[in-house]
Amino acid sequence: MKKSILILLIAGLCFSCQQEKKSAPTAEPLSVAQKIANAHGFEHWNKVSELQFTFGKNRSWIWKPKSNDVTLMTSKDTISYNRASIDSLSQKADRAFINDKFWLLIPFQLIWDEGITISEPIKTKAPVSKTEMNKITLTYSNEGGYTPGDAYDLFYGTDYIIKEWAFRKGNNPEAGLVNTFENYQDFNGLKLALDHKKGDADWSLPLSNVKVTLD
Repeated sequence: MKKSILILLIAGLCFSCQQEKKSAPTAEPLSVAQKIANAHGFEHWNKVSELQFTFGKNRSWIWKPKSNDVTLMTSKDTISYNRASIDSLSQKADRAFINDKFWLLIPFQLIWDEGITISEPIKTKAPVSKTEMNKITLTYSNEGGYTPGDAYDLFYGTDYIIKEWAFRKGNNPEAGLVNTFENYQDFNGLKLALDHKKGDADWSLPLSNVKVTLD
């Protein structure tokens, strides 16, 4: 009798486990945007308390993303403001901040930005290297923001690391700017490109003095 009860208990436990497995929700596959962001270390962003960087040679930034306090430092001035209360004096600085941050953190903007559409990936030749890569197009809404309607073609490898991009103002068919993403370095888990070049053209945009502080 005891043996029969034990067998019934084991059978019931197995049935219960099978039911739990069947009812467990299936994780949705990651989007291309999420895969690109994760490849650049997005899972570490929630620990970032401060980001410092210099855009080109003239503008240096300190950003505290948790409070959204921003400080701009140039050779002529220092401006501090909070992005929750932008006025006529800080708007010009904020416009520059959005631009400069976009160059450094474009993989994360794919997740952060609202009012955008992201195309399905295709394989095509990248504009600078002429090698075959994956491409998605990021297009901004015609309303709101500092650059409504603009589009970016992002070219990335099988590792989901961005290698090149093409900027198309107002979603113009012709790109106004095409350049590379090079010299990737790791900053407390964030994988960021510090150099951008136009291929054969004598042009480059460096991002330097990068410092990522974690909680």
